[in-house]
Amino acid sequence: MSETRVASPPPVLRPNLPLGVVVAMSCLALFMVVLDSTIVTVALPDMKTGLSLSTDGQQWVVSGYLITLGGFLLLAARAGDLFGHKRVFLFGAVVFTVTSLIGGLASDGPVLIAARIAQGAGASALTPTSLSLITASHTDERERGRALALWSMMGGIAGLAGVVLGGVLTAELSWRWVLFVNVPPGIALFVAAVLFLLPTAAKERVRLDLPGALCVTLGIGALTYGLSEASSEGWGSANTLVPLSAAAVLIAAFLVAEAKGSSPLIPLDLLRPRTLRVANVLMFCLGVTLTALMFFMSLYCQQVLGYSALRTGMAMLPVTVIFIVGAIVARQLVPKVGPRPLLVAGGLIAAGGIAWVATIPTHKAYVTHILLPNLTGGFGVSIMLLAVTISGTAGVDPRNAGAASGLLNTSRQIGGAVGLAVLVNIASRVTSHASHDKGRLDALVQGYRAAFLVNAGLMLLAGLAALALPAMASAERETQESLDGRTASTRA
Repeated sequence: MSETRVASPPPVLRPNLPLGVVVAMSCLALFMVVLDSTIVTVALPDMKTGLSLSTDGQQWVVSGYLITLGGFLLLAARAGDLFGHKRVFLFGAVVFTVTSLIGGLASDGPVLIAARIAQGAGASALTPTSLSLITASHTDERERGRALALWSMMGGIAGLAGVVLGGVLTAELSWRWVLFVNVPPGIALFVAAVLFLLPTAAKERVRLDLPGALCVTLGIGALTYGLSEASSEGWGSANTLVPLSAAAVLIAAFLVAEAKGSSPLIPLDLLRPRTLRVANVLMFCLGVTLTALMFFMSLYCQQVLGYSALRTGMAMLPVTVIFIVGAIVARQLVPKVGPRPLLVAGGLIAAGGIAWVATIPTHKAYVTHILLPNLTGGFGVSIMLLAVTISGTAGVDPRNAGAASGLLNTSRQIGGAVGLAVLVNIASRVTSHASHDKGRLDALVQGYRAAFLVNAGLMLLAGLAALALPAMASAERETQESLDGRTASTRA
């Protein structure tokens, strides 16, 4: 069987360099981006102590990164087409590295949070360009498939490494090293890009929709801030109502800009198919769970059970491993049964596991209240991830496949930021109410239980919502194509 080749694009690497160079650079870039979505989680209690962060402040260390990462992803992908992938990649490496250094040197909470917000912008530039460098440099489909599989796998490894490495660095050095650790590879990426990559130009000049990107990013940021303030200031306070009103205006402005713009980030016609709309809702829910599960379990282990940062990282390690196992299982099952059954089953399993997590006690009971329920919930979420990606991209016009994948990734990151703000609000209110007649640890546990129960309900609704998707068991060819290529951009 002859190998299929696509039209040769302009060269990406300097002459006589192996393609492994660009694969290594792209994988390292994705590793850094995904690592920083998890590595800070275990360090949050130490950050709180060192910088006097509030619970809302801890949430913003996570949410700030996710908001700008998700908000600017589509803009960065478009910027790579307009200005060249090398330039955007260099920009991302510089911003990510410098802001990591600033965050590690932060002397107070606002500086750290600002650095994390800017770091997310750098991450948003690295993610799509690292993928584009692979697709542009690999003209042979088999080589491209292997490179994409390695790039995609690196995201899973990074999530696993982030939990463990965060615990080790925090315990042996300090929380600052969960940010300093990005500096050497960031410098290496910048130097390698300067030395090895060739400038690439756009085949077709398109307008960069900066107003749209700013509106959606600032709108989501204002929404998250308003939700955060509601937990301490109340829903009727100006600190809550003003940002929520601003969020409504900014998001409305974004929708108007996308409807009327000549080169929108998200063509609204793309959202007409019910399949894509439902898939993005499901990915939003998955983003909530993926972020909240690690966030609250880290706080519970350290603030209630008294675990060290290192022990917390090791305690959460099996949860990250189960995500890789679930992805392998889903890859085997999707071509046979289609994505819808996996989404329904995954939602129900995840809901059950997280509801089990909500039974956490104030005493140590690792196997029955941390390990087993988190493995159950994590497995349910993991088998949904690939299935929802395929559902959201199957049947999409090939010209819009990149936009559809990017939209799914954006929904995941924004779901993590907004959902975490809501759950922190719930946990804070329940904790505050319980503290009137319970001890500190009992009140904290009450708050965490409430957050987990709400999260379990969300996953139950997600599993039921998956019933609205069409059956796709017979679409084996289309599914397999999605497994081999189009899903790679949403695995970061």
